[in-house]
Amino acid sequence: MMQAPLPGAGVCKRPGPAAAVTGPEEEAEAALPERRGEAGGGWRASEGGGHSLGHGPPGAALLPASAAAAGRGRAARAGKPDLKASQLDSCLKDLLSSGKVETDLDVSPWGAETMIALRQLSLEAKAALAAAGVFFSMMVSRTYLSGNLEIGARRWLFRLQLALFANALMLIGSLYIWRSTVTALFHSPALEGVCFWPWKAAILTFLGLAHASFFTMLFLVAEEPYFFSMAAYSSLGAYIIMIFFLFILGCMEQGYQLLAWRGGRAGGSLDKSRKSVLKPVLAVAVTAVLSVIGLLNAAQPPAVKTVEVPVHRLPPSMNNLKIALLSDIHLGPTVGRTKMETFVRMVEALEPDITVIVGDLSDSEASVLRTAVEPLGRLHSRLGTYFVTGNHEYYTSDVNNWFELLKSLKVQPLHNENVKVTASGTAAAGGGEDWICLAGVDDIEADVLHYSGHGMDLSKALDGCSPDHVTVLLAHQPLAAKWALQARPDINLILSGHTHGGQIFPLNVGAYLLNPFFVGLYKVGQSTFVYVSPGTAYYGIPMRLGSRAEITEIILRSPRT
Repeated sequence: MMQAPLPGAGVCKRPGPAAAVTGPEEEAEAALPERRGEAGGGWRASEGGGHSLGHGPPGAALLPASAAAAGRGRAARAGKPDLKASQLDSCLKDLLSSGKVETDLDVSPWGAETMIALRQLSLEAKAALAAAGVFFSMMVSRTYLSGNLEIGARRWLFRLQLALFANALMLIGSLYIWRSTVTALFHSPALEGVCFWPWKAAILTFLGLAHASFFTMLFLVAEEPYFFSMAAYSSLGAYIIMIFFLFILGCMEQGYQLLAWRGGRAGGSLDKSRKSVLKPVLAVAVTAVLSVIGLLNAAQPPAVKTVEVPVHRLPPSMNNLKIALLSDIHLGPTVGRTKMETFVRMVEALEPDITVIVGDLSDSEASVLRTAVEPLGRLHSRLGTYFVTGNHEYYTSDVNNWFELLKSLKVQPLHNENVKVTASGTAAAGGGEDWICLAGVDDIEADVLHYSGHGMDLSKALDGCSPDHVTVLLAHQPLAAKWALQARPDINLILSGHTHGGQIFPLNVGAYLLNPFFVGLYKVGQSTFVYVSPGTAYYGIPMRLGSRAEITEIILRSPRT
């Protein structure tokens, strides 16, 4: 059935005979606009010769939006080019440029063109735009709103923005995983007739759990982890591993095809259908094996590592001073009281003189995790237990309450301050020689977040620390350690964390590149050392792959011994 020409035929022309497709389905499709017009929907011709978007009178000549949608579906299934989609967009653009467009919704031509451009974007591009929008909102809220919002509202806003940002980015990866592990198999002739719904359901469940992981921070934090949180974050770890190996296998496939082409061969020894099956199956198998290894590794108690550090000007009475170093425990959705009790028992077995916790103790409010952190009160280090903030303390927006809770457990926060520690445990009042200065700075993230009353202040932290005495600085991030040494190269030892040693492969690579010190002991200059802990637990994902959780026993020795 032929469709009536649109008014103003010079503005929007239907394709000529060369582009026409004939057949019963196409004839029925051509009739759809007319029947749609009788129902009163879609684009319609106005009596004045222009066009408007809305509900038109019966019998109006309509632009075949529904027919184009139906045609696109059949064209995709038949492997035909999507002609009608491009024709529709071209027609709409012609109408917009003619200046004869009116809409019931008062949409400007610029707005309509923007809508057309967005409609043409791939899902990946739309997800990237969404992520950029959320990231922009995060920057705005951090820069301009953080000081004006109530603490509870700021906490929820930040966590919600983080979850939305992560999920928008993950949508790109999820589409890649779905196309690689489901679509490729579904269209493989080698698996024709195989029932795929269980496989599709498994992949959908896996992706759904991974996407839900960041939202558990909002709703599922308690004394002990919930099973759903553990499953969700485990799926997130597997998700990261699978993305990486699918990408590597894809690169290998492209390289193989390039070599085959340069060698004058049309293809490799494996036909396309077999290769389309091999890639996703191999990626899933590798992901499953590495995920199990990572889960088992993280479930083990942290290793105890002893590190001897030569310290110049160390008082003889404090030679062999023993410091137990903890970092990045991350009490929250996947770390609870049971693990904290394990860490405390292990530290007590070391009988340290001093215990220090260099940030990222928690991922939620003090009131929620009060019972989970209580085992810290059983630490009885001879010269005290000390704490400095990490970036995640500021993400909780509850730092001051955490300070009060830790003080009640006899853990002393070093809030840009220091203590002078003697062999007997009493603070030196400026006299005598046998003391060291133990200082701590707030995490640098406090400055980024404009957290009131907090921020790295090295001058304040080292106030009263003499260059003639040993200075040990606690600073959560290695970047803060670098800044501290640039300002005060006389510091003897800096203890940091933050990097987790990368925690799981392939995140190790990014952690190495983004931090001036990655993990372990570094010597800076003639007599300064920086030690970066790989973390005592893990953040979120209950996996360790290519790294090992650690409690570090730091022993200070005089170079003369």
